Amino acid sequence: VQLQASGGGLVQPGGSLRLSCAASGFWNADYNIGWFRQAPGKEREGVSCINIRYGTLRVADSVKGRLTISRANAKNTVDLQMTSLKPEDTSIYYCAMSFVPSLFADCRLQDNAYGYWGQGTQVTVSS
Repeated sequence: VQLQASGGGLVQPGGSLRLSCAASGFWNADYNIGWFRQAPGKEREGVSCINIRYGTLRVADSVKGRLTISRANAKNTVDLQMTSLKPEDTSIYYCAMSFVPSLFADCRLQDNAYGYWGQGTQVTVSS
């Protein structure tokens, strides 16, 4: 399994970015994708996740209303649309993946629930 996160960059406060996570190297249709972030000196934080089969979403309270996770048109790709960005959103953003049983309809924001990780993409919010 390979995960490729992209779309990070420098944006002014109040601006928007769209991150993408492209997953490859597997055939299983039952999996979750999670987006996490980690700022220097801080613990890794789960911001959003999606169950691909059922479409179940979870969003952390810290980003609710500003970050939206969705399946992209490209196969096995999940986007994270970020709006109204704040300086405190500055972090390296990682996408992660876990295979789940076909009857499992939820996703989790805990990083220990994911076994595959991408390399991260830097998001910097600054004027």
